[in-house]
Amino acid sequence: MAAFRTQLGRRQLLKSGLAAAAAPMIIPSSALGLDGAVPPSERIVVGGIGIGRRGEYDLGCFLTQPDVVFAAICDVKKGRRDAVKKMADTKYGNLDCAQYSDFRELLDRKDIDAVLIATGPNWHGTASMYSAKAGKDIYCEKPCTKNISESLILRDTMRRCGTVFQAGTQRRNLPHFAFACELARTGRLGKMKKVFAHPNGMQALMSGWLPAEPLPNAAVDDWDRYLGPAAWRPFHAKTLQDGFNFEKGGGLVGGGVLEWGSHCVDLCQWAVNDCAPPVEYNPPKDGQIVTTYADGVELIFREKDWIPLGSCPVRFEGETGWVEAGDSGKLVLSSPSLLAGRTVENIAGYPATFHVRDFLDCVKTRGRPKGNADAACNAHIACHATNIAIALDRTVKFDNDTNTFVGDVEANRLRSEALREPWRL
Repeated sequence: MAAFRTQLGRRQLLKSGLAAAAAPMIIPSSALGLDGAVPPSERIVVGGIGIGRRGEYDLGCFLTQPDVVFAAICDVKKGRRDAVKKMADTKYGNLDCAQYSDFRELLDRKDIDAVLIATGPNWHGTASMYSAKAGKDIYCEKPCTKNISESLILRDTMRRCGTVFQAGTQRRNLPHFAFACELARTGRLGKMKKVFAHPNGMQALMSGWLPAEPLPNAAVDDWDRYLGPAAWRPFHAKTLQDGFNFEKGGGLVGGGVLEWGSHCVDLCQWAVNDCAPPVEYNPPKDGQIVTTYADGVELIFREKDWIPLGSCPVRFEGETGWVEAGDSGKLVLSSPSLLAGRTVENIAGYPATFHVRDFLDCVKTRGRPKGNADAACNAHIACHATNIAIALDRTVKFDNDTNTFVGDVEANRLRSEALREPWRL
């Protein structure tokens, strides 16, 4: 009887299959990419790691892209996990956004193509390395690394894994900054002499410890996972809330040079063709920090004497001309002839939408995004080395062939730090 039922079941299945084949097949227009919909084969499935204040803005930029599906959120704070899930579920009209407290579980998902990493700086480099090794492409907020060694490991890992990596240096995809850098790179300003960056602080600071408070429930706020690779310290609610400033620069020599430098120095590096970082770094003097590239061009940090063009100003000076730009979206040029009849789009503020689009396009083409890992590595090394000169209060010299400070034991000790178990790069 059991055999008969099996045989009958097969006959029924065959009959139903023939009937289905004879009937017209209805395929949703979204599956064919009609009516403006993006077909599934062209969609990029994204997961988020550590989505707080800045991360929610970045996520908003991702969610506006028609070819993005945001599928999962990981955060050590339950309140943030819930908030991001609500953003995604509201966008898609479902309850599909998954939640994780351990980012390794999110990375284990085979359907996720790329990740948005917007944790505090303490986690940026480590999470990026784990993500690359899991085969995910990466959009990572800045600062991307805590020290010089981590900058080099980040670059080498992305190269080895073939990862499309985009640092959150979104000004590289804004027209007026791009044009200013183009003038410098292409010789329109003459031979380059000086590039100027705004540091937003000239101190080398440590995160430090605050008095111990009772530990929260790990299911709500996971303090141990929040610390991650950083040295253990007692829980304090302020440290947990202000994650953006926790362990910036590895708890060794963080500060304003690294924060704004992630943007301003990055633009200066672009202006000098993304060459190797400067080879000499000096401590602050007369309101400036002067560093020097191997070819004699100076990278100068200064807080004052800027044309009022908004935050994150940069200035590039050559033998025959100069240009200055800032977040107002405006340029000031030494001569109108530098425009050569071109109109440069004025986009005020520093929107990340163009930078996110650049990343997504490169995910599809396997191209090289503007804020790639090599560029991020060089800009971050310049910032970390400057902070070391500030911390030691003396000139230090850096060898770009060996990636070490020349004859300087103290400076070389600040190139790296030990990571807390079980985290490895």
